[in-house]
Amino acid sequence: MSCNQCYSSIFRQKIGRCRRCMGQLAGLSAIGWPLWGYCYWDTPWTVNAIALFFFCASFSGLLALHGVVWGYRYYHDGHR
Repeated sequence: MSCNQCYSSIFRQKIGRCRRCMGQLAGLSAIGWPLWGYCYWDTPWTVNAIALFFFCASFSGLLALHGVVWGYRYYHDGHR
């Protein structure tokens, strides 16, 4: 990552601050879920379908974590 906040080595300082990270996760989620639905909706029990499902779930979960922490930091710091 090439933003200023991502050069820190502490994981908690990165979450919710990096717009580039959030954009990449949003893009990966926006590409991954339709791809899973198009390719594996009929056969969700195959290895490929399960692997892509877990990748998409991890992208979306990390994006949700970014959003929750961003919201907490935004409102906690007094930007109401």
